[in-house]
Amino acid sequence: MVTTATPAETRTILSNISWQTFKTMLAEMGSERKNRLAYDNGILEIMTPLMPHENSNRIIEGFVVALCEEFGLEFKRAGSLTLTRDNVERGGEPDSSYYIQNESRVRNRENIDLAIDPPPDLVLEVEYSKPKVDKSKIYTAIGVPEFWRYNGSVLRIYILNHGNDGQYTEVETSPTFAPVPVKEIPRFIQETKKNGEMKTTRAFRAWVRQQIAVSKS
Repeated sequence: MVTTATPAETRTILSNISWQTFKTMLAEMGSERKNRLAYDNGILEIMTPLMPHENSNRIIEGFVVALCEEFGLEFKRAGSLTLTRDNVERGGEPDSSYYIQNESRVRNRENIDLAIDPPPDLVLEVEYSKPKVDKSKIYTAIGVPEFWRYNGSVLRIYILNHGNDGQYTEVETSPTFAPVPVKEIPRFIQETKKNGEMKTTRAFRAWVRQQIAVSKS
């Protein structure tokens, strides 16, 4: 008997797309859509999330909210906010994005304009399949300080290097949620499949509190 894995997302590539065409597509497609777009150097990726992708995205979002609450950090969820900058001609729509350090600057903003507003402090990409465009280049150009990538088994944490190279550096601990080892989040994602999301989220909160308490002792 042959078994096949359930796809988590589909990715479609369009080449030789101008920046203006990409901006026009964004406007015509509107915000009430399921797929997410990413653009870099004439290449447009259209990603359509399926159930495994969206489930992981929502679970991680719940954990990020729990982390913010346990750390006493105010936050603003921006979801798959369209992030574009005309001066670098790159754009992307992360699976989730959050304002934390800069939350007070955008608290009352209904529309984000990266020409005057800061980018999200944290973005998440769920990547069960390999992206067709390099998301790190997009978010580097936009100036996102912290970038999480989850591939279905491993969560990687990157922070923006503000030195000469201006690239992302992979780190073991999120600077936003230090000293909690957030790279352990995947094991809690697996636990939701056995224990359910509510029970696992409670366990996650208890674990976070324990990590914080240990760091203070």
